[in-house]
Amino acid sequence: RTCDQLRCTACDFRVSIFDDYVWDQSCDYLFFRNNMPELSKLRAKMIKKKGARAYACQCSWRSIDELTDLQTEQQLRWVCGKH
Repeated sequence: RTCDQLRCTACDFRVSIFDDYVWDQSCDYLFFRNNMPELSKLRAKMIKKKGARAYACQCSWRSIDELTDLQTEQQLRWVCGKH
């Protein structure tokens, strides 16, 4: 389980979550900076993968396909946006 209201303290964007997708390996900072939060533009680098989840804000992104503790990744500055 994860919070569905994550917010990035670095770029102040809401973290978007896409079930059953992963990010293409060619994704880079400029791709997200220029295309967030436009789903139609983001789809260009989304790959369908059952059971996976793709996360992204305007400055960071992750693809998760197994149980992972995101709190251990120091470079991520995602916090609960409060419910």
